[in-house]
Amino acid sequence: MSDWLTGANRIRIVKIQKVKTENPKVRTIFFEDELCSSAKAGQFVMVWIPSVDEIPLSLSSGCIDNLSSVTVAEVGEATRALHKMKQGDVIGLRGPFGNHFEIIGKEALVIGGGTGMAPLMMLIRSLLDGQVKTTVIEGAETYDELLFLGHLESLPKSSVKVIFTTEDGSYGIKGVATDVAERVLSSRKFDVIYTCGPEKMILKAYFLAKHYGTHLQASLERIMRCAVGICGSCVIGKYRVCKDGPIFNHTQLREIEDDLGKFKRSFSGERIPI
Repeated sequence: MSDWLTGANRIRIVKIQKVKTENPKVRTIFFEDELCSSAKAGQFVMVWIPSVDEIPLSLSSGCIDNLSSVTVAEVGEATRALHKMKQGDVIGLRGPFGNHFEIIGKEALVIGGGTGMAPLMMLIRSLLDGQVKTTVIEGAETYDELLFLGHLESLPKSSVKVIFTTEDGSYGIKGVATDVAERVLSSRKFDVIYTCGPEKMILKAYFLAKHYGTHLQASLERIMRCAVGICGSCVIGKYRVCKDGPIFNHTQLREIEDDLGKFKRSFSGERIPI
């Protein structure tokens, strides 16, 4: 059934229940919504900021204490307006949309960067619930840009190993997440790699998975206006990220290898370098 004919695509007005500052540029917005409470890791919603714009955001939690959340960096007019909102303010929601991460095997490597950690937090929770031994590598430029640090460090060390990397060496291992991932992969076999973050990082993770013969699932980000596959603004190669993704496996990524990490679409639809 088309999303246009279901409740998911009808805008719902919800009240912000709380706002958490994750770092100087990133906040998590919590709200209560029945449809989002049953969302799966990797799915996204369209968030309407009244009198400003509607933007796509991955869910960073689905149902914790009856609340769902999105985690957003301040990068433009809409996100700046969203950052100014507080408990009791209202936003609009459509979704959840898209496919989701699939749990594969019993050994998983998770590679995240920036706000790409948002959908991965829901995934990590699912992996732990499924008793999948998990190694998480989160990368950022500096200590101040790391996300969910306290939560990740509080996870049971018997089930999950967390490695932080910073490019300036201000926390964890100095370097980038994919360099550390390559060292980990060279010494240990994983059933699957999950990744989300800057697309050049995803491209490196794709080549690592290809080299080590490991399954890969990556969450891609593109400009989205409709979220239901009509406008075409989120096209990458033969795929529409909103309808065919946002989660893509290694076979699909191989088909769009010429675009991955190299090109995206502008707001006018023009193909431009990343």
